[in-house]
Amino acid sequence: MTTMMRREIAEQPAALRATLDALLPRIDEVKALAGQARQLVFIARGTSDNAAVYGRYLIEARAGRMSSLAAPSIATTYKRKLDLTGVLAVALSQSGKTEEIVETLTWAKDCGAATVAITNGGEHSPLAQAAHLALCTQAGEEKAVPATKTYTTQLAALAVLALGLGAEVDAADLDRVPDAVERLIAEPGDVEAVVEGLAEVSGVVVSGRGMAFSTALETALKLKEACYLHAMGLSYADLLHGPIAVVDERTPALLVAAGEGPTLPGTIALARRVTGAGASAYGIGGGAELATAATAALNGPDLPEWVAPMGLIVPGQILTESLARRRGIDPDSPRGLNKVTQTE
Repeated sequence: MTTMMRREIAEQPAALRATLDALLPRIDEVKALAGQARQLVFIARGTSDNAAVYGRYLIEARAGRMSSLAAPSIATTYKRKLDLTGVLAVALSQSGKTEEIVETLTWAKDCGAATVAITNGGEHSPLAQAAHLALCTQAGEEKAVPATKTYTTQLAALAVLALGLGAEVDAADLDRVPDAVERLIAEPGDVEAVVEGLAEVSGVVVSGRGMAFSTALETALKLKEACYLHAMGLSYADLLHGPIAVVDERTPALLVAAGEGPTLPGTIALARRVTGAGASAYGIGGGAELATAATAALNGPDLPEWVAPMGLIVPGQILTESLARRRGIDPDSPRGLNKVTQTE
């Protein structure tokens, strides 16, 4: 059985190449709009909110600008005006049609912010039309309800945004991303072992830190919406402050890390702690050392930490699609969900 979700996972290398080709030439536009911004605020929901977490870590760690995640209800429900002078507001919506996100971006503009839209909905979408600058991703139509290629291309757009903000990174690393994703799709690691480990459980803790935290949140969301698992996405720092008590032989941990970077040693130590307590720890990425410490592991991309999340999510997507089918669920159409979600 080939699902739409699995086909769209396979389309990600091409979608990433097309998005980077379209957006990298626009770095100067980002610089012109946002060069003087003292801080950023990201406006998003759901999968886009997880992408925004990557944007926050990337901008703070590599571009030196304070960043935060917006609470859209301040604009839409409380209708409170704030002084956003000197702020760059970045709204993310795959469709560009989510009314709450469009309204919040418009509010931010009215409060004095410079505004950027990141959307796969095209330049004529309501979100793109509301922004000073639209960075439109090139994922093509996405039919499966769980977002895959629209998520990874959002990460690519955020990486371009970071370059426009002067991030201290090697822009050439982006050229390596589509090929690295292609390799992961071909060789994702021991998917069957992880699927069997999660097939009969009702819950799982998904954890990463720093740049990989977004991947942990997004993987947990995918497991919730497509596999109906009680999946808890946490920074491993927060996990150690109490919630690790839920990890046991019936509640495994899924641990995510890039193959390099300052959060890798802590992820490896956590895997050893989990398995030492008699529970299962499944790895995504983290290189050979995390794979050795884990019960079973999925491969990660051979990429620097700052771009690794574009690859790290791919084994999680493949795991989700395979686990859904193993549990007798159609991952293309999870119960109770639509492609575009509107909130009051």
